[in-house]
Amino acid sequence: MNAILIKLFATALTLSQVTTRPDAVRTQFDPAKDSGQVVAILRDGCAHMRKSFDIEDINLDELISTAMEDPSAVAGDNAPKILHGLDIAELNTSYKQFCKGENPANSPFEAAAVIAFYNNAVKDLPSAEALRDIKLPSASVILDAAGKPYSETFETHGRRLVVPIEGVPDLVQKAFVAAEDKRFYQHHGIDERGVIRAFVGNLASPGRPAGGSTITQQVVKNLSVGDDVTYERKIREMIVASRLERLQTKPQILGLYLNGIYLGRGAYGIEMAARSWFGKSVGALTLPEAALLAGLPKGPNYYSPDKYPERARERRAYVLSRMKEEGTITEAQMNAALASDLGIKPPDAARQDSGFYLVDHVARETRTFAGLETLTNASYTVRATVNAGLQSALEAALQEGLAAYERGTGRARYEGPELNLSEAIKRIEAAAPAPEPAAEPAPAPEAKKGAKTAKGTDKGAAKAPAKPTIQPAWQRALASTRPPLYDVRWPLAVVLQTGKNGTKVGLPDGRVASLEPGPARGKLQLYDAVRVRLREGKGSLRAELRVRPTVQGAAIVLENRTGKILAMSGGFSYPLSQLNRVTQAVRQPGSTLKPLTYLAALNAGLQPNTLVMDSAVTLPPIGGVGDSWSPKNYDGGGSGATTIRRGLEFSKNLVTARLLQGGIATKAPDSLQRVCDIALEAQLYAECERYYPFVLGAQPVRMIDLASFYAAIANEGARPSAYALEAVERDGKPLYRHPDKAPVRIGSADRVAFYQLKTMLQGVTQHGTAAALSGISAYVAGKTGTSENENDAWFAGFSNEITVVVWAGYDNADGVRRTLGRGQTGGHVSVPIARAIFQAAWANGVARTPLAPPSPEAKALIADLPIEPRSGQRVAGGGFIEHFRLKGGQVADTQYALVPRDTLYAMRPDAEDGDYANAEDGADVAGDLFGNLPGGRRTTEDPFAQRRSAETDSGRTADPWGLRRDRREEPQAWPGRDRYGQVNPVPFGSPFDDEGDTRTRQRRRDPDYLFGDDPGY
Repeated sequence: MNAILIKLFATALTLSQVTTRPDAVRTQFDPAKDSGQVVAILRDGCAHMRKSFDIEDINLDELISTAMEDPSAVAGDNAPKILHGLDIAELNTSYKQFCKGENPANSPFEAAAVIAFYNNAVKDLPSAEALRDIKLPSASVILDAAGKPYSETFETHGRRLVVPIEGVPDLVQKAFVAAEDKRFYQHHGIDERGVIRAFVGNLASPGRPAGGSTITQQVVKNLSVGDDVTYERKIREMIVASRLERLQTKPQILGLYLNGIYLGRGAYGIEMAARSWFGKSVGALTLPEAALLAGLPKGPNYYSPDKYPERARERRAYVLSRMKEEGTITEAQMNAALASDLGIKPPDAARQDSGFYLVDHVARETRTFAGLETLTNASYTVRATVNAGLQSALEAALQEGLAAYERGTGRARYEGPELNLSEAIKRIEAAAPAPEPAAEPAPAPEAKKGAKTAKGTDKGAAKAPAKPTIQPAWQRALASTRPPLYDVRWPLAVVLQTGKNGTKVGLPDGRVASLEPGPARGKLQLYDAVRVRLREGKGSLRAELRVRPTVQGAAIVLENRTGKILAMSGGFSYPLSQLNRVTQAVRQPGSTLKPLTYLAALNAGLQPNTLVMDSAVTLPPIGGVGDSWSPKNYDGGGSGATTIRRGLEFSKNLVTARLLQGGIATKAPDSLQRVCDIALEAQLYAECERYYPFVLGAQPVRMIDLASFYAAIANEGARPSAYALEAVERDGKPLYRHPDKAPVRIGSADRVAFYQLKTMLQGVTQHGTAAALSGISAYVAGKTGTSENENDAWFAGFSNEITVVVWAGYDNADGVRRTLGRGQTGGHVSVPIARAIFQAAWANGVARTPLAPPSPEAKALIADLPIEPRSGQRVAGGGFIEHFRLKGGQVADTQYALVPRDTLYAMRPDAEDGDYANAEDGADVAGDLFGNLPGGRRTTEDPFAQRRSAETDSGRTADPWGLRRDRREEPQAWPGRDRYGQVNPVPFGSPFDDEGDTRTRQRRRDPDYLFGDDPGY
């Protein structure tokens, strides 16, 4: 028996059962015992068909014979490919046998072969009950802090907003029924007349075969049995559709259909389509809009109003005419709708191009806080804390900063284009009108994300110019592509020319620019898509190639009082890596953790002007176990006595370590424990590793936890809990709302200690390691940080309203820690990024106010007194205003608590010797530690003012980022390592300092040194 004939008979067996005995459809037959029953079912089915066509006064015999008059229609070269090899005589004989009651001797029918095919086709048949209870994957809309749509989250083929059928206007329902299934309310899942017409039409006419599927069958195909173009799928589809009709009402089935179909622009379902095409809900659709959408299921791409507006008009006209025939609309309504514009809006702005890390974090919080398994099992409205403008600006600042670092260090490497558009351009150039399709499978939403329409609508079509402008193929390809790195903020361009005459690129707006290829010189190919930086000015447009960096980074902006995450980026680009380095990774914080130690010291009663020796120190093993600890400064040296304020401002490792030696508690291990206690209460860590390098940032930390701690400093000790999820709603009903709770106070330190620490961190931005922020230091305080060997570069800082934390470094996924390079510190790499983020925050609604004075509670316990800033010595007037803790109503004088006055005077050089140039106690030509000038004069001037002003001004001219290359943060110092962080078994300063070579030690300059050229400080 012919293979095609077997498939046709198996399909006919299915059709006969679902139309004549829908309550008793068999899914298995015995080849040996059931041959007679199969023949009887086929004959009953044919009789039913004849009766159905008699109702419409159509002679089925004539219909069949007309189609079979020309054998070439079935077997010829022009016949549908699916029917090639079918013997027309066998088909005609079979028709007479089952529909005319004849018993031909040469019947080709073999019941066993048909039964075998049928049994295999219906094996493991899906359940119709599953469709009755199905929950369609849905898109949830995420709103930003302003209540505007920011993003959507959905599964592949699931960008839909489910709407109950009662919410779909009757006019819209009738438009789809008229276009897709005019007998929807009469048939029982299978329209036998439509099936036969499609079959006969396929016999008589070559081309793409028609399917004759009902709305119910389309529901089953889309949501259950799949869209394979096979007889097996058609058989399964018919049976499940017939059963579904017995389980659900017509409105319920129509609701499944309208919520399930693909309607272009990545939209599934009528509600999402209405919003994507017209910017409104389905309930607000007009007649022409409803007709346009009803025409799309047949071919969302072929009839796309974006790409083929005239085809869309023709299809809309067909739907309107069908609605008029059915009596749904009047002729006047039809004519008015035909004359209207298509009225589509520009492609949906919800095509997200930023905030992917933050949206992922919001989704995780919906599981943790709202208890939702996923945001795609229903249509939720999710309210997030994100500031949309700030989020985009933060990503741009991070991407620019990371690229600037690699460009400045010579590490930028061109690894090839982001993509090549050659094939896309060829397809556009070779494009020709395609044959009208009978149906079209829904593409994945990603394939539609680059869809674009000229001007977004067809308005003005009636005023079409005589010679419309046609975009070149490269421009159309560039405009319609969705680049792999879709969240990178740099312009995408396509290479149009390479070679001796230079390189030119085309831009999305059609302009052409000359390209400076930089590291890609000689490597670019025609139609490569690359990222560029444009330089517009006099003469021709020019562009520079942008190279994606391999270094990674992350940044977060936190609202201090509430803990709301206003912006966050967990990496350079989400498509490159979905790891959120803000919340899912830990890195050594380096000196950004030092404020913990200073906080503990201030809380223990030390004042900011307390003197500490910035000199070598060795701390004994904790509990007598392990090695002693001898940290070093960045340059390996020390600067003598200094205040703890200046120790923090210039990030002195030795000063930080010496605070453990009596500055916090009597014994170093006890001091370390108090620092750990604060760290644990601040929720920086779940467990504190009690080893001395902890105070210099050796224990890795999560960025989001570090941000909450710095927000606590801004709040005088009130730590907020960071969050991004504000609320979740479904169908207007609240499911979750973030509790309105005040920040939790860190009780291990009081308000006075936190306020003093805040002012010391403001000194870091005024003239310390973050002096690149001196221009905004009235509004910002913070701390830089660099881990061992410059593997991590940090800045953590705050204004009154927000906290900003930035990290840069190379990933350790391969187990290898890669350095950023000598001198690539937090002040150099991360501070410029943070500066741009602060500026963006102020430009996007965050208040810009001078750092607040102490709270009333703290102010009552603080006295503001002038001091000489180097020595910390109190002066009668002028000088630097320091903030002293009051104890019993009096200023607690701790200036010499750690370094006795006698010790300092013993170290003081003899003024009569005039030996200031060789002083080791911190004196310089501007005056010694005690503010004395040669000749007995004293100074109370701010030593930072003149130099800070000069360097800030020059920095702005030389470096748009505000970088000062000689400002370096002290990285982690470790036992057994030299001033460069390398293993050094020989003590620093030994004459055999470098692999046994005897040489004189060269004088080293402190990279944080600001006060002239003498070596004393």
